[in-house]
Amino acid sequence: MRPAGRAVYAPRVVRLVLFDVDGTLIHTGGAGVKAFARTLASEFGQPNGTEGIKFGGRTDPSLVREAFGNCGIPASPENFDRFFAAYVFWLEHLLANNASGGACAGVWRLLEDLRALPEPPALGLLTGNIRLGAEIKLRRYGLWEVFDTGAFGDDHEDRNRIAAIAKARGDRLLRTELSGDQIVVVGDTPRDIACGRAIGAKVLAVATGGATLEYLKAHRPDWVVEDLQRVSAAEVCR
Repeated sequence: MRPAGRAVYAPRVVRLVLFDVDGTLIHTGGAGVKAFARTLASEFGQPNGTEGIKFGGRTDPSLVREAFGNCGIPASPENFDRFFAAYVFWLEHLLANNASGGACAGVWRLLEDLRALPEPPALGLLTGNIRLGAEIKLRRYGLWEVFDTGAFGDDHEDRNRIAAIAKARGDRLLRTELSGDQIVVVGDTPRDIACGRAIGAKVLAVATGGATLEYLKAHRPDWVVEDLQRVSAAEVCR
């Protein structure tokens, strides 16, 4: 029995788990970066347009804006539309001819175990990819249909704002206003950790995207694992 008058905090059941795409759910053998480069070369005459750009944890629109700035291309709505129309063509082409890539270690088991919980959470995407880009990548590896909801790079250029949109869509899907401790964000970069914190969510960081365990630990996620084989659905949702 607890002492009278002392409040005891009881964590709420996790209702929504949001996953990053690249480096968290899948590896594509660099198809996304290559598609960016092919688009800048074929549409804008810039064969070295991605040089010096760091892609990890970024949103597609912010990457395009940086590339346009580096290459002296006006960042007009027309040029963004032109870029992304060509980008999704190149992305699909490169993935269709890519023998490497696939789901990251432990992804399928964790997704299946989440679905099998007595109170399974909704599964969503929280990614800087534009929606069609995310769909092309995830369909290639049989993962697109797994997810109930999501927010994407074409919803907003700012990753933290994308997280807020993902939460709002989760609220509507579940017909409730979720608290932060009812949401888990899963990602492989410090930017994923930051955007999870921006909505008050718990964060599971996974070192399958290039960042080391030590580097991710320094950004203080709730959990950090080498890959998703090292964590259970029950741990994430308890």
